[in-house]
Amino acid sequence: MTKSELIQKLAKLHPHLYLRDIEKLVNTVFDEITGALSTGRRVELRGFGAFSVRERRARRARNPKTGEEVFIGKRFTPYFRTGKELRERLNKKA
Repeated sequence: MTKSELIQKLAKLHPHLYLRDIEKLVNTVFDEITGALSTGRRVELRGFGAFSVRERRARRARNPKTGEEVFIGKRFTPYFRTGKELRERLNKKA
């Protein structure tokens, strides 16, 4: 599901709200999650999951095209861990 599909789905579920307000709400939620992660904080959405940032240490790698050794500096990557409720819904036996 893309962000625009999410906005359209919310608009159908809540026809009394303006589309621009729903769009602003979705963008605000994503901006807050991004802002928290960029400052190193963890974001937990109960029942859904938790977003956090993991540090990847610096390392040496190889350019697959030339075989030349290159240095990749330390970097940070987002990490998502599913919540118990989401995990149970995904693995529910039919």
